[in-house]
Amino acid sequence: MGIARSTYYDRPAVSIDDTALVETMAAISDSFEAYGYRRMQAALRHRGVVVNHKKIRRLMREHDLQPRQRRRYVATTDGDHDLPIFPNLAKDMVPDGPNQLWVADITYVAIQAGFVYVAVILDAWSRKVVGYAIGRSIDVRLTLAALRSAIERRRPPPGCVHHTDRGSQYGAGLYRQALAEQGLVGSMGR
Repeated sequence: MGIARSTYYDRPAVSIDDTALVETMAAISDSFEAYGYRRMQAALRHRGVVVNHKKIRRLMREHDLQPRQRRRYVATTDGDHDLPIFPNLAKDMVPDGPNQLWVADITYVAIQAGFVYVAVILDAWSRKVVGYAIGRSIDVRLTLAALRSAIERRRPPPGCVHHTDRGSQYGAGLYRQALAEQGLVGSMGR
């Protein structure tokens, strides 16, 4: 025959129409929203479609098949500070009534304009919110506002244990002073 054996057995690459390729990519994108062009290429190859990564990237851009961005992690606690730390009194405590153990934490909530921080205080016995505050900055003012709203609502007896993480907002002098004025006992865990 006069040709090499590899040439005889080599199959020409099957070219796929762009519209069919985009439909396949859209189906993959619907199932896996976070797939970028690299994962898209691997998924197509898994389905038997071999396409250059540059073409996949171009088609994804042209047909708005961009991956969903992962949510950004926002740190809400800075435990690396030189402020005094309360001992962990809540570790073995099992409350048998209200206002014996309060647990506080800060989180953030995504809104249309970005996100806001929410400081919440729960009664560990009833698992109900006893105080909260919402703000755009994460500082001692936010946690103090939540503490004041909890005190105003529940009027806890002296000796109520107030457990938090080791965040700098809870170790600040103003916060510790507010706890002492109300007779609340501070407790911190990791």
